[in-house]
Amino acid sequence: MDKKGFRVLIKYCFLNGNNTVEAKPWLEAEFPDTAPGKSTIKDWYAKFKRGEMSTEDGERSGLPKVVVTDENIKKIHKMILNDRKLKLNEITDILKISTKRVDRIVHEYLGMRKLYAKKKQ
Repeated sequence: MDKKGFRVLIKYCFLNGNNTVEAKPWLEAEFPDTAPGKSTIKDWYAKFKRGEMSTEDGERSGLPKVVVTDENIKKIHKMILNDRKLKLNEITDILKISTKRVDRIVHEYLGMRKLYAKKKQ
């Protein structure tokens, strides 16, 4: 069962007047391998007690996770080809993408192990 389905079942337990201690074993009996944890059940009960009865995920702040696009991959590749001494931090500052995402694009999508290797003297 997916997360939304479990949220609906947790809401059902809440509306029936069950507490979290009663809800946990009931969910584990019905879904032994995939039942949500005790803290998840408590969090949703707290939300329902505050009057928030929606079982949907709330809006989250921040940039979307979908920054690994063909356009960004091409931009990064072009930047690296133009200046092999370019650092990850410089790319992140220019494109306003997290260092983690730039690192992933460089290593996984472009197949580069290092951006710049110093010459031995």
